[in-house]
Amino acid sequence: MLAMPEIHHIKHLREKKGLSLSEIVRRTGFNWRTVKKYADGDISVRQKIKRKRGMMEEEGYGQIIDDWLEEDAKLPRKQRRTSKKMYEQLKQEHGFKGSYRTVCAYVQKRRPQLKLEKERRYERLEHPPGEAQVDFGTMSVVTKEGKEEDRSILILSFPYSNAAYAYPLPAENSECFLYGLTQLFRQAGGVPRKLRIDNLAAAVVSIRKGGERQYTEAFERFRLHYGFDVQACNPYSGHEKGNVERKVYYTRQHCFVPAPLIEGDEELAEWLHRKMIEDRARPHYEKGRTIEELWQEEQKELLVLPERDLPIFSFHHANVNKYGEVTVDGEAFVVHGIPVPNRV
Repeated sequence: MLAMPEIHHIKHLREKKGLSLSEIVRRTGFNWRTVKKYADGDISVRQKIKRKRGMMEEEGYGQIIDDWLEEDAKLPRKQRRTSKKMYEQLKQEHGFKGSYRTVCAYVQKRRPQLKLEKERRYERLEHPPGEAQVDFGTMSVVTKEGKEEDRSILILSFPYSNAAYAYPLPAENSECFLYGLTQLFRQAGGVPRKLRIDNLAAAVVSIRKGGERQYTEAFERFRLHYGFDVQACNPYSGHEKGNVERKVYYTRQHCFVPAPLIEGDEELAEWLHRKMIEDRARPHYEKGRTIEELWQEEQKELLVLPERDLPIFSFHHANVNKYGEVTVDGEAFVVHGIPVPNRV
């Protein structure tokens, strides 16, 4: 059946313009039978029948399930409620009188609809809540001996609210990167749904033809364990993660000029955490609300942390020299209880 504007257009061409059926077919592209039906026939007005929506919608049980589906979307799949669990919970907690089959049908219908509705809400936003960017920055500190040293600071920023977290690390290798992300997720109280990174050597092995990234095996395991999606920037396109780039600069100017006196990395981590929380009291640069208010909203969109952190480690081959030492990251360690080569 054609829409009413199309029907009126056919009637107008026939009655007001006096065109033949063949000419109307040529102009509109509709089938000849369809044009004949609406050009010379009566337009019957059919009353739309309002269908009864059922107990799930009319008695509010559907909204309860919608809320559960939204909550469960943040959890690992094995921790989500099954249709049977929802049915039992509705009966016990809300006095549901319907059947298990009714609940199954509603869940099957609503799960993809809710996902699509959420994507449509987010596609209007340049930076949807729950998405983050990450990058390293080099900052200067003063040790208790009075010596100025550089520290690698891993910064996780959330563009929607402009909240951020920072963690000091001894290096920018794969193990430090993944350990730092683990600490930042814990500080944030959840896992971002999508993480934007540049082509860090700690995570990206190579860029294949067409822009596809080959990630390190350790980073792939880490991503699967925590459940986030990763989005890599194009080569030489740091502006694609401009929020964290600006946050690195802001953190350096706000926290490390002049260089703070720090006794150790543990103290530096605690101090940085306090500074980033305090910074959320200022207004957002364009939304007219504080970063803290926006962060409280955004935090609800994070994925739930897994019950256990993924162990971070790597295997390397090392040779023992004639002094019973192995060298790791440029530092020699004595290994006791193993045979050493004969000294010459």
